[in-house]
Amino acid sequence: MDISVVIPLLNEKESLNELYDWIAGVMRSNHFSYEVLFIDDGSTDDSWQVISELSSKHNEVKGIRFLRNYGKSQALHAGFAEANGQVVITMDADLQDNPEEIPELFDLIVHQHYDLVSGWKKKRYDSVISKNLPSKLFNWAARKTSGVKLHDFNCGLKAYKQEVIKNIDVHGEMHRYIPVLAKNAGFPKITEKVVQHQARKYGKTKFGMERFINGFLDLITIWFISKFGRQPMHLFGALGVLMFIIGSGFAAYLGIDKLFINPYGRLITQRPQFFIALTAMIIGTQLFIAGFLGELILRYRREEARYKIAQRINLE
Repeated sequence: MDISVVIPLLNEKESLNELYDWIAGVMRSNHFSYEVLFIDDGSTDDSWQVISELSSKHNEVKGIRFLRNYGKSQALHAGFAEANGQVVITMDADLQDNPEEIPELFDLIVHQHYDLVSGWKKKRYDSVISKNLPSKLFNWAARKTSGVKLHDFNCGLKAYKQEVIKNIDVHGEMHRYIPVLAKNAGFPKITEKVVQHQARKYGKTKFGMERFINGFLDLITIWFISKFGRQPMHLFGALGVLMFIIGSGFAAYLGIDKLFINPYGRLITQRPQFFIALTAMIIGTQLFIAGFLGELILRYRREEARYKIAQRINLE
């Protein structure tokens, strides 16, 4: 199979038929073999009914419906697990991503041998205040922190070599950082392509300002994981040693001062340096414990179910 198109969605019943017809037209005109995987992330409208009707008419349509809303990352994870195409394309279901971009994305992966191609919505039709400016700030911070030089981490239109999506773990709200996850997994050939962005035709956006706050928090998380995810003791142990040295230094100073310099002065427990020393050594010990616990969790962690699937269509 040439292409798998993975489409996470939440309450997008109005756009699904039009989106599939658009994708199918592009695939037929370019003679691609393909599948379209709709991942219904707990929709409360008739999205699943529309997907079921599409699958009954078209063998290329496959579907997964979650029991409830688990988030876009979990939807992508489920779609990636089932995708069979040589190239995997992700796009949003709101018709703001243009399927006409698929042939060029496919060419960049197959013939120019990139591991991942990320779309760049250079000209956007979103609100400047609520989305454009926060998005620019977020993308700048992501570039500086991750070292991946992309202009638009949030663009849902991306293309992947199949090996990439089978070797990365998308969880939490890490869908924004799939290029960073791919780079950390050993797939450094990442580029971007300017893609056409279209105004939303149906419904309203599912994202508010809170996504940018969560995005920055996730950015810190992925920075930590990329630097110290395999050996957390390297961070916590180093900080613990530093704090313990500071505490021990103050304790030694207090002891020497009391024994040799000013034996009849104030009691050690009445001096502020005593509390600095005590606090620093306690924090140092706690950091050491955190490092040890991190190492233990890494060695004995078990994979937990992150979502529950209610129904499948055309998937064994």
